[in-house]
Amino acid sequence: MTEINTNIEQAILILKADDLVAIPTETVYGLAANAFSETAVEKIFKLKKRPSFNPLIVHIGSIVELDRIAKNIPPLAIELAKAFWPGPLTLLLEKTELIPNLVTAQNKTVAVRMPNHPATLQLLSELDFPLAAPSANPFMSVSPTKPEHVKKYFDGKLKMILDGGFCSEGIESTILGFENNNAVLYRQGSCSTAEIEKITGKLLLPKSDNSTPKVPGMLKRHYAPKTKFILTSNYKKELRNHANKKIGIMLFSAPSELLPNISFRILSEKESLKEAAQNLFATLIELDAMKLDLIIAVYVPNKGIGKSINDRLERAASL
Repeated sequence: MTEINTNIEQAILILKADDLVAIPTETVYGLAANAFSETAVEKIFKLKKRPSFNPLIVHIGSIVELDRIAKNIPPLAIELAKAFWPGPLTLLLEKTELIPNLVTAQNKTVAVRMPNHPATLQLLSELDFPLAAPSANPFMSVSPTKPEHVKKYFDGKLKMILDGGFCSEGIESTILGFENNNAVLYRQGSCSTAEIEKITGKLLLPKSDNSTPKVPGMLKRHYAPKTKFILTSNYKKELRNHANKKIGIMLFSAPSELLPNISFRILSEKESLKEAAQNLFATLIELDAMKLDLIIAVYVPNKGIGKSINDRLERAASL
């Protein structure tokens, strides 16, 4: 049985033995290993069944540790780190030789961030190595935002889940890269692009590249439930198209009419995009466990973090 507890000293012993611990962050729970140990990192890929072409994010506990992870760091990256760390902003930088190629999927760049969660920051402060940590779920599955989600995925296959409660942001980090000291937006996430652009100016988009991903979370299909999943702007039409099926609906706010015999979940009673982001993955996991024939999700307002929510929904619905 996998333990859920708050014992940081136990987590340290496991990680120092090149084994895995699930850790809380403000975004989602991560499956963590010593980022300097290829032996430990291999266990992440094996447990998640994650392909080796998909890179990982490295987590550090202090900005002063950045020089061990990355080199030739652009001044703009330092400015952003000082402004947003700890927090849900990941920076794509040139890696040092200390980072195994397995972590970066053979890329010369490494994704780095400093998570904003007290338990994990304490854990990182007591380790002499950073932690490579993708989301603590099987590859392609919905990201976990509660320790119980992780236990459901990996019970008996993981020694420990460090209990940090419910993740406050609920959506993965925003990822930025750099070209000629200009910031490039690789992934929409929890960190506000509007706030970022106050420092960077207008963010660039990456050049089209059909090769393997440079950063995590960029595959067309991702964050997907096992249940058939449809994303729409008109759920009434989809209900008519799928009559006589056992259906669940995920809505941004309360419906304007009764939905008899339909299991529906509301992401935010207050019509708050931040609250919707917090609840997104937990709601999707809940609906996926209900043995439905179909889950229908409705787009949220496409502004602010709503863009990140819609990105995750589109990847979940992609075939």
